[in-house]
Amino acid sequence: MEIVLLLLRQSLIMFVYLLIGYFLYKKKLVSKQGSADMGRMLLYVIMPVAILKSYIRDFSTELLEGLAVSFVLALLSLILAVVVSRLLFKKEEGVERFGAAFSNAGFIGIPLVQMALGTEAVFYVASFVAILNILQWTYGILVMTGDRSVISPRKICTNPIVISFLAGLLLFFAPITLPEMLTDIIGTLSSMNGPVAMIVLGVYLGQVPLKSLFTDRLVYKCAAVRLLLIPALTIVLMLAAPSTYQIIKLTVLIAAAAPVGSNVAIFAQLYDQDYTRAVKEVCLSTLLCIVTLPVVVGVANMLF
Repeated sequence: MEIVLLLLRQSLIMFVYLLIGYFLYKKKLVSKQGSADMGRMLLYVIMPVAILKSYIRDFSTELLEGLAVSFVLALLSLILAVVVSRLLFKKEEGVERFGAAFSNAGFIGIPLVQMALGTEAVFYVASFVAILNILQWTYGILVMTGDRSVISPRKICTNPIVISFLAGLLLFFAPITLPEMLTDIIGTLSSMNGPVAMIVLGVYLGQVPLKSLFTDRLVYKCAAVRLLLIPALTIVLMLAAPSTYQIIKLTVLIAAAAPVGSNVAIFAQLYDQDYTRAVKEVCLSTLLCIVTLPVVVGVANMLF
């Protein structure tokens, strides 16, 4: 029950950040271009630093075992999400296939895990975020465009999340001690992840008439699959893992139960898909996850 209340509290705090972004846009204090710039700052600086920070710890076989378990659970849960989204949405509904399959594990999952389960748990969610990004830049582009030629191995290798994940592993395995000033900078930047991410999503929300969020059945369907069906099936999947890995299972579940990832809007705009509907799916699922995520994690905590 404690983790449910903690998650609910953190969800409400993040909702306040979202409202700040919404009103900043409505008052014309932040523009679409400004939110795009903030999004790039998140992608290229803040989120990679947050992942890097989670690996600044002393090596131990216990942590290594947990890392391996989190990697396997993350991979299986993402494969499950891809299969479910593929079965429930038509080929021409590429935006929904992408949105339902890939959660906002980086912008929302990481800060919620950090706030609810502690910094150590971010160590385990980093695997999920890294695999998620690889799948987005391969399978995600494929379902969005239907064109295999646009998949670029170079983009995967130069992805800031993947780079920070690999750099973090190097720090974890190698006996490297970073200067105190550098760790302080890393800590400060990583703490910006949650607030800045939600402010950006608030700006997205400000670009869409609120009434239109609740009138599109396909948007509702995508949100239901992302927030309820996939997390429920992920819980069933994780029941097979030993109860000794409860924290790891809850960490991966929070990432898997996060709302539609904001990248769906970015990719939709980039590849001439329905950008407006993509933004609606991001915003509606983000609003609804304030209720669904604590409930899903509460049920899982009892079962695990």
